[in-house]
Amino acid sequence: MFIGYARVSTTDQNPALQLEALKSAGCERIFTDEGISGGAIKRPALDKALAALKSGDVLIVWKLDRLGRSLSHLIQITKQLGERDIGFRSLSESIDTTSASGRLLFHIIGALAEFERALITERTRAGMASAKRRGAKVGRKPKLSPDQIDHIKKLIDAGESPRNVAKSMGISTATLYRKIPAAASNRTTLDLFTNTGQ
Repeated sequence: MFIGYARVSTTDQNPALQLEALKSAGCERIFTDEGISGGAIKRPALDKALAALKSGDVLIVWKLDRLGRSLSHLIQITKQLGERDIGFRSLSESIDTTSASGRLLFHIIGALAEFERALITERTRAGMASAKRRGAKVGRKPKLSPDQIDHIKKLIDAGESPRNVAKSMGISTATLYRKIPAAASNRTTLDLFTNTGQ
């Protein structure tokens, strides 16, 4: 069975063009999301279309951007369809995963997307390394300064409860124990018991 999926971003758009193309392609059932942007996570009609598909069926869309939020999301959906023995066709781009050439084209698109992600990661790492060499601070700002850590150590050495010290510094006891491991090993049974109630 051919099942179609259409989507329009705003309520004033008309899905007629998509619906006509899907009917011409032989779709017996068509699910339509109206007034839902491509970036939306929840798309009720798409969920129903995916649930209705069975082994041997084909999901058809007018254009690729009607289906996926992004290229990676699109590839994820089509991979899941393939694992369920369901084909996929995009009419505008002439992609048809029920044919060998269509599957090859889609794998190439997927490989290019993976390559692009790898390049972005590589550029990010290179930028961070360059910033470190210039002496710039990279990453999140530490919750505690060295002076604050010294102050906390003094308070705990003077007998203050780690829990009370953490509260007074505006941090969690978990953060305190990460920054000052000795405090974790020296915490009293009472402190342990009190923390379980947090």
